[in-house]
Amino acid sequence: MPAPPSQAPLTVLRAYLAPLKWAVLLLAVLLFAGTGLNLYLPQILARFVDSAKLGAGADVALLGRLALLYIVLAIGVQLLMAGATYVGARVGWTATNKLRADLMEHLLSLDMQEHKERTPGEMIERIDGDVTALSNFFSQFAVRVFGAALLLLGAVVMFFRIDVWVGAAVTVFVLVTLWVMNVVRRTGVEPTRLERESSAKMFGYVEERLAGLDDVRSLGAGQHHLRGFLKVQREFFQRSIASWKKRSVVWQISMGLFLLGYVGILSAAVGLYSAGMISLGTAFLLYQYMSMIEEPVDQLAQQLQDLQKAGASLVRVGELLALQTGLPEGTQELPAGALDLRFEGVDFSYTPQDQGAGAVLRGVSFTLPAGQTLGLLGRTGSGKTTLTRLVSRLYDPTVGGVKLGGLDTRELTLKSLRQRVAVVTQDVQLFQASVRDNLTFFDPQIPDHRVEAALLEVGLGGWLDTLPEGVKTPLAAGSLSAGQAQLLAFARVMLQNPSVIILDEPSSRLDPATEATLTAAMQRLLHGRTAIVIAHRLETVARADRILVLGAGQILEYGPREELARDEGSHYAELLRAGQAALEADGVLA
Repeated sequence: MPAPPSQAPLTVLRAYLAPLKWAVLLLAVLLFAGTGLNLYLPQILARFVDSAKLGAGADVALLGRLALLYIVLAIGVQLLMAGATYVGARVGWTATNKLRADLMEHLLSLDMQEHKERTPGEMIERIDGDVTALSNFFSQFAVRVFGAALLLLGAVVMFFRIDVWVGAAVTVFVLVTLWVMNVVRRTGVEPTRLERESSAKMFGYVEERLAGLDDVRSLGAGQHHLRGFLKVQREFFQRSIASWKKRSVVWQISMGLFLLGYVGILSAAVGLYSAGMISLGTAFLLYQYMSMIEEPVDQLAQQLQDLQKAGASLVRVGELLALQTGLPEGTQELPAGALDLRFEGVDFSYTPQDQGAGAVLRGVSFTLPAGQTLGLLGRTGSGKTTLTRLVSRLYDPTVGGVKLGGLDTRELTLKSLRQRVAVVTQDVQLFQASVRDNLTFFDPQIPDHRVEAALLEVGLGGWLDTLPEGVKTPLAAGSLSAGQAQLLAFARVMLQNPSVIILDEPSSRLDPATEATLTAAMQRLLHGRTAIVIAHRLETVARADRILVLGAGQILEYGPREELARDEGSHYAELLRAGQAALEADGVLA
């Protein structure tokens, strides 16, 4: 799959800095004022040196006033630069926090195909690692880079005011230095990008192993995965060293060039003073302004290393923002009330190579009336879960269409669809948060009494009474059984109050007693709603209105459950007989 075109780094910068224009303007005022005072300070020192050179004839009062003025202005420079640093940090962090939130929202809007191609660890590194590199850079960029550029320009102008030829020589020196540093800087961008890529790879590796920690331990594969971790970590370490070496060349070249620059400016100062063309204070002034050139160029050299990191991060962030979902946004809203569901000649393939005979679903057509429950049966790999993913529009059909309430799902806004279609899987995701936050997904608008009512509705009232802080009790990891977790998922759906519910094998891991409790809660949950229940156990769909049996991606059988049960030649009746025979063989039935 070719890499998506990335948004230009300057486009990303402009999008997130433009809303902060007034803060940026204040920052510019502080920097201009601080830089102007900083450039004036050496003038006071030069006058002080020239006055003190008179020895006994020096005006002591004047020297005192100059010293006091220098101290006051130096304090003013520090206050202005401190203010600029604060405003710059606020601008940088505000912009990148907005960028981080937009990246998260953008990733959540992408279709499942994009998420399957990248590990969660890689996504975390993109959102947090890359944006943190940008925030560190932005928070210092204006003060250190823009401020340094102002100081550099001002110092060059001051050289011209002292002597045109010295100013011209210094200008040539500065331009050559900056050109050399910029050329060298570019060599560090690609190694830095590779360093960030290897960092994302390492985070992805760690995330996958932590997610499968129980399997890794039980199968004794710890040493194997440790060796794998050392391999990806070694790659990250080697690329980090390589990128650091490339970036450090900028600083090394800067030191060498300024060694030559200081020799040149001191030679010029001594020559002009010996010829009587400048005073001692002016000679001192030349040295001071040369140090003012060294400081911003040194700052630029340091920031260029961060710029290399930020440049690589900006490119990667631009690539992420340029990703386009395969699920274009519709404009229609679903009608109120229960919704009927129709599949019309649906074919679906996860990849273009699997289209045709290799499609996951082929020619699927059926209608589920509003308010009825569909029991979805079939062997593993028959396409049951894929079918439900098309209803919730995690994917779009390759051929044909899926309609809810008479509207094609591709015509609907994703917000409208996701609010009205709820999915409960057998693997319930719980968060390290309170019971309330786990049920409301951190929505503060839902009152506590509604959360409590949902828990009572699914049969968790007794469990709720044992919680010391009620629904605000933190939910510890691993503290719930599989049955309790499923019931909590049901309570989430109760709060959402959807029109269509999809249950993906909700009782596959439960004991019979817990399953009975879950079944009772499920009946309350499905009442008056359109529902699809995927099940391997026939007891789970014993109250379904209709049955659909899938085989190799095609409909083997579809119809009212009671009619199929009475038809001895149906697939469903055959499954019922097989289930009864298995129970008799186990001695459950006499």
